[in-house]
Parts: sequence; structure tokens; C-alpha cells
Amino acid sequence: MSIEHTTVEIFPAGRAATQAAADRVAALIRAKADAGRPAVLGLAAGHAPADLYAELVRLHREDGLDFTHVVVFTAYEHWPIDRDAPHSAGAWMRRNLLEHVNIPPGNVHRLDGSVAEAQLQAHCRRHEQAIADAGGIDIQVLGVGLNGRIALNEPGAPPDSRTRRVRLERITRKDAAADFFGEENVPETGLTIGLATIRDAREVCVLAAGEQEAPVVRAAVEGDVSDPLPASRLQGHPNATWYVDEAAAADLTRLAAPWVLGPCQWDDRLARQAVIWLARRLGKPILKLTDEDYAENHLGELRSRSGVYETNLAAFGHLMGTVTARPAGEEARRIIVFSPHPDDDVICMGATMMRLIEQGHEVHVAYMVSGASSVFDHDVARYADFVREFNAIFGVTAEHLAPIEGSIESFLRGKRPGDADSSEVRAVKGLIRRTEALDAARFCGLDESHIHFLNMPLYDAGGTGGAAVGDDDVAAVRGLLERVRPEVLFAAGDLSDPHGTHRLCEEAGLAALREYVAAGNPRPDLWLYRGAWQEWAPEQIDRAVPLSPAELRRKRYAIFRHQSQKDRAMFPGPVDNREFWQRAEQRNIATAELYDALGLPEYHALEAFVRWPLQQPANAAFQMSGRAEATRPPP
Repeated sequence: MSIEHTTVEIFPAGRAATQAAADRVAALIRAKADAGRPAVLGLAAGHAPADLYAELVRLHREDGLDFTHVVVFTAYEHWPIDRDAPHSAGAWMRRNLLEHVNIPPGNVHRLDGSVAEAQLQAHCRRHEQAIADAGGIDIQVLGVGLNGRIALNEPGAPPDSRTRRVRLERITRKDAAADFFGEENVPETGLTIGLATIRDAREVCVLAAGEQEAPVVRAAVEGDVSDPLPASRLQGHPNATWYVDEAAAADLTRLAAPWVLGPCQWDDRLARQAVIWLARRLGKPILKLTDEDYAENHLGELRSRSGVYETNLAAFGHLMGTVTARPAGEEARRIIVFSPHPDDDVICMGATMMRLIEQGHEVHVAYMVSGASSVFDHDVARYADFVREFNAIFGVTAEHLAPIEGSIESFLRGKRPGDADSSEVRAVKGLIRRTEALDAARFCGLDESHIHFLNMPLYDAGGTGGAAVGDDDVAAVRGLLERVRPEVLFAAGDLSDPHGTHRLCEEAGLAALREYVAAGNPRPDLWLYRGAWQEWAPEQIDRAVPLSPAELRRKRYAIFRHQSQKDRAMFPGPVDNREFWQRAEQRNIATAELYDALGLPEYHALEAFVRWPLQQPANAAFQMSGRAEATRPPP
């Protein structure tokens, strides 16, 4: 049985999902070419489809996929915006796909953000007419917004809407802030194809990745069709498919509670998930769950498997076993903490890192990217003022600095909203993040020789989108592994950051680790942390480190050392306005409160980790398989 109202394909990782979608698009292009007909593609810009386009480019270069007879229609554009502005959707599409394949320029139909207001309606009508003249869209590629938008159709969009100008909700503008170098630079309006335009496409491909998209995926796939959730309008489409990774699918019933749908293949992992689900559903400690609780909440099969009391004890015992005051064991070990940005280490596991140092382990921290994109211009101006005044007070003569100071000041005065930084300004921003990271790491007790800045090129290459992991990125990580020869690794496991940097850093880190182990080196233990964006589900947690009020307070002070990120972060994410120290503290306290509610001892706060590779329940084969039946949920 399924309660999903449209087809959903689930993949272990986002890269696999986008590759499957790219294979579908490529198959259509080839089939149309064989029939002597053009393939008409509707394409959206953004982080979600970026890997799909990268795979199409690879297929073109390596497998000869021919785009000669492909016709492209862009799905949206911000307005007003210069046609060739680097952060426009059209320019993004050119960088990520069009300039790498052989689509004739005359076959590309862009919504144009530079059109004068008086001409907008006519421009939108021409876009619709061009789609009709091309015979309609064969495949429409889309991402989905956290508010349920598709293209730029915001909540409340009419189901019969066509291409038009729309006003953007703040969550949409915040979601685009990373590409525009700040929310204040994102236009308040945009041009978008309508819901009726999307539904007219013969096939629709929706991409979603990351744990932050799990709630909207579930609502759009399992919920009712409604105006407040435009993505739900795809339920009635005869050939719409969602391509999602496991994180984005996590809230779907077939993963979150498959026992609701029918018989399961039980193992200890799935049983533990079910027990925690039941305890949270009923608001009861695990050891107080009864036979009736199981029988009345779809878990009669689990009750018969090994008995309620034994099942409760097993789940409770596992959770108790996760709690440890010595997160790396008794013996001193060499440890590397990989931090994608210069503050993820202290935000996500600052207290654990301090404890590891105090317990005598040799702890190294590796900051993988510079973090320069997250510094405000006024911080650069303030530091430039400091250098000038410092030189004046102490009589420092630095004639060679004067041209640089002048260049920075001149650039900042003339910088337009959304302009990319000059090399000098970006270097200063990177230096600000570097010195803050040094300060925070020293505060945590790290030896300065154990602080490493990898400056992975993927970050600077992605300033206007299109970042990808390269050989130099992998080499930077592998080089550190070979120098330190760690026995334990900690790395980021949350993939929800607005820039996508965490996902790329994880990809580079795992590739380097595979090479390192393949060269004959012993595989270190790998633990994944979260905390800046999401937290691990309790059934996933393998290690929970209890924190005292004093330890949590010290962690806060370490986060405060990152002054450029204090009070207001450049990219806070679209749905969470809290400062990072608030997110960290409240999540750590919430994890402890959850353990307490499940019947465990009452800790003040907990930092949580999972072991890599992540354990999958035995029922995963069922969960990942096949296409869903479009049936309504039971009452």
C-alpha cells in the first residue's frame, strides 16, 4: 500500500537522484532525435538541477549526446535584472549548461529580466506562444522551494496561471540570497511560467535533496492538493516524477513509519525507529509503552516479533549506550575535525572538541574553504580603517599597502548590489574568517600547529554558481590525511547550507578517504555531526556527548569568536532567523530534552553524532523500491 499521490523515486544520495533524472532527459533527447523531432525542454536554474545539467554536459562530451535539435525554455527569471548579470537565472543556465553543449542559440528561449515594465505582459505572452509553437514542453525540470513553490509560483498561485510577473515571498528571496551575495540584493519580483504551463508539459521531473526539504516533499506528495502548496498541483499530472535523495524523502511514510503501510522486514534498527516513533507519538517514556499502545498504533506485528517488554528494553538500552563522556575512547588518539566553513566546528561540536583536547587526544581541525562569501562589505571597510589608523598611530610606513587600500576603498564605493567581489576584497574577507577561526580554535585549546586551512578551490570557483569538486579539492584533503595519519575523523553530515558547500566538502572528503584507504592506510573511524541546520533523528544517533551548563556556555563563547557571523549572518538560510549560537544551544538542549522524554537521564544538553557509513534498516530495500501507487490515505 502507498499513500503517495504521485511517483517518487528515492536514491541513497542526491547525486544519484540527479543522475537518474539526467538519464531520463538524455533518453528523451535520443528518442526524439531518432524520430527526427526536436526535444523541447523546460529548464529551471538553481542548486537542485545543477548536478543534472553537469551530467548532461558529461554525456555530451564523453558519450556524444547531441543537442542540435534540442529546444530550451527557461522556467523563470528575477525582475528587474540585467540580462547578462552573473546572478541572473539566464546567465546561470548559460554557465552550467548552454555554453557546454551544442544547442543552437536560436533554440534557447529565455525569460528576460531586463524587459521594461510596459513590455512585460507582451514578453510573457510571447514566451507562452513560443512554447505552443514548439509543440509544447516534453520534459519540465524543476526544483521545489521550502514554501512549496515550483518555478516562482508562490503559495496561492492560481492553478490556471500562465507565464507572468509575480511578487516573491521573503522565504524565496532568502533562498536566493547566496547567489545574489545577500538577501538585500535579491529583486522583489520575478517572471515565471505558470502552474498551467507546468501541468501542460508531457512529463515533469522534480528534484529535491537534503533534509531541509523533507517536510515539503511529504506535504506535496502525501498531502491534499491545495493553493498554499503549489507543488501539490503535480499530483494530478499523468507523468510527474520526484527524484529525491534519502534525506529529502525522510518524512515520507514509507521511510518514517513503513509499518503504517503494511508488513515490514524487521531488524533492530527498524524496531528501534518504531519504538521511538511510538513513544513520541504518545508522549510516553519508552519503558512505559504497553501492549495496547503497540496494537492500537500499527505495531502489532512488532509486538509479536519479540514481545513489547523486550523490544522496549532493547531500544532503551541502545539509546543509553549512545551516551558517553569519552567520545574518542580511553586511549589517546590522533583526530581530525573537518569543518566545511571556518565556524562549523565550534557551532556543531565545539564542546566535544574541547573535551577531546582536555582528555589528551591529538586534535587537529581542518577548515576546508575560506568562507569569504559570508563576510559583509562593511567588515572589510572597518578592517581597512583599522590598518590605516594603526599605521598612523605607530608611524608605520607601508607605501606598498597604499595602492591596495585605495583599490579596496574604490571598489567598495562603486560596488553595485550583487556584484562579485574584487580579488583584493575577497582576500580580505578570507583573512577575516581565517583570523576568527584561529581565535576560536585557540580558545578551544588547540595547538596552533594543529590548525589547518585547506582553501579548497571549489569554493571560490562557485562564487556565481556551478561549483564542483575537482582533483585539487580531493588532493587537499588527502594530503592532510597522509600528514596526520588520523585514527578518528569528525565531519559535517548536514547538507542544508544555502551555498551547498557542505555537500561538496563531504563529496571531496569521502573521495579523499577512499583514495587514502586504497593506498593501504588503515581506515579511521568516521563520525558525522550536525547542528547548524538540522539535527540527527534519535534512532540514527550512535554517540551522544552530554554537556554541562558551563561547557555549553564555553561553546557559545567559541562561536562568538566568529564576530563577522555574529548578530546577523550573510546566509542564515531561508527559514531560520536565529543566530548560529542560538541554533546550536537550542538544538543541543532539545536533544537532551528528547532523551529525557524517552525516559533517559535528564542531561542539560547533548551533542550528537552518527557513525559512517550510516546504518540502514532491513526494510530499506522496500523503502527505496519501485514507483508509488496513486492512492488516497486511509481515514
